[in-house]
Amino acid sequence: MLTIMVGAEEGFNEETQEFFEKPGGLAVTFEHSLVSVSKWESKYEKVFLSAGEKSEDEIVAYIQMMVISPEVSLEHSQLTQRNVDAINNYIASPQTATTFPENPSHRGRPKRTVPEIVTSELIYYWMVAHQIPFECENWHLNRLLTLIKVCNVKAGKPKKMSRAETAAQNREINARRRAELGTKG
Repeated sequence: MLTIMVGAEEGFNEETQEFFEKPGGLAVTFEHSLVSVSKWESKYEKVFLSAGEKSEDEIVAYIQMMVISPEVSLEHSQLTQRNVDAINNYIASPQTATTFPENPSHRGRPKRTVPEIVTSELIYYWMVAHQIPFECENWHLNRLLTLIKVCNVKAGKPKKMSRAETAAQNREINARRRAELGTKG
């Protein structure tokens, strides 16, 4: 969740040479979640999580759909550039410490995949498939997608070792056994 002051006026402190917000704004809480994405996709009937450009109206609509503060009607004119930057930084933050290695190659060749179009319904399907409770739809979207990715990794079949990897593992095991037993072969 992100809570920012909206509609507050900015002032400038001459002594410290810093900007500050004058009291009087409205505290608004935002959540970048599957619920927000689902609302946006139902209104615009297009994929939110795509590389395609979104119009300013579509971006403003998404920000409005992120608002979870009760009884708050947010106008675009109330947002300062500082507010918009804070919201964009929040949307881009991973909200998790989990990381994944880059795409592993298979026998020296990069793995070829066709990019999947990810819609809110597909994310809901993943949640059902992995038995992720629907309460998680209110999580930060990046955190939810990371959980889904972890479920995919843990549910996947273990990668079969190549002949070279199997031979190297066997050599290691044999060397360790020889050292433990004090034999030469």
